[in-house]
Amino acid sequence: MATKKIGEVILEVKNISLAFGGVKALSDISFDVREHEVRAIIGPNGAGKSSMLNCINGVYTPQQGSISFKGQTFSHMDSHQVATMGIARTFQNLALFKGMSVIDNIMSGRNLRIKSNIFLQALRIGPAEREEVRHREYVEHIIDFLEIQAYRKTPVGQLPYGLQKRVDLGRALAMEPQVLLLDEPMAGMNLEEKQDMCRFVLDINDEYGTTVVLIEHDMGVVMDISDRVVVLDYGKKIGDGTPDEVRNNPEVISAYLGTSH
Repeated sequence: MATKKIGEVILEVKNISLAFGGVKALSDISFDVREHEVRAIIGPNGAGKSSMLNCINGVYTPQQGSISFKGQTFSHMDSHQVATMGIARTFQNLALFKGMSVIDNIMSGRNLRIKSNIFLQALRIGPAEREEVRHREYVEHIIDFLEIQAYRKTPVGQLPYGLQKRVDLGRALAMEPQVLLLDEPMAGMNLEEKQDMCRFVLDINDEYGTTVVLIEHDMGVVMDISDRVVVLDYGKKIGDGTPDEVRNNPEVISAYLGTSH
């Protein structure tokens, strides 16, 4: 990978604890994310990875701890506020509009950016029409970037799984996020689809300059594309560092290879 300039800390998670009833999902987790890096969160099933992303993007409210984004600190994040501030998210289970076309699904990611009122949008007159043209141009650029031009008008439900994942990524990109949270973007993919998705993640990081926080089970993928890796196990942080540091960490080796898993 070409050398790139990693910036200052853009997102910081401090002492986050989350419990559901008596079950602790996260215990006192702290880590940071630097501008322009690919930051992976890994760990065995049930480690708390998705719960961590849900705290960052406001789906869950942690009982303890805080999250700082671009210097502002919050005890909990609100989902709409998070999106407005510049954090976008894809989900493990696709939440696409299956009956809508690829272009309309990706356009739905532009909603936060649309300034004209809904009445003018419906009539498509004057400023609203010009604004829609601008948004569509942006979306067309994403469609080209993700190499899904051939499917622009196809209902998403008719596409194979790997392409649906690409549309989901496109919708998140349409929000123009500074930080992109990817929840297992390569789950269920074959080798070729994974290679494509790896390339898109690296290109998003490089061409768009977007900071990426990534949950992924495929250790080969994580080691190839991440700048730094944080490792969770049973809701606790057991490792944090470069891919090489994490790969050689005895506690991480034990969590992945130990008899308890």
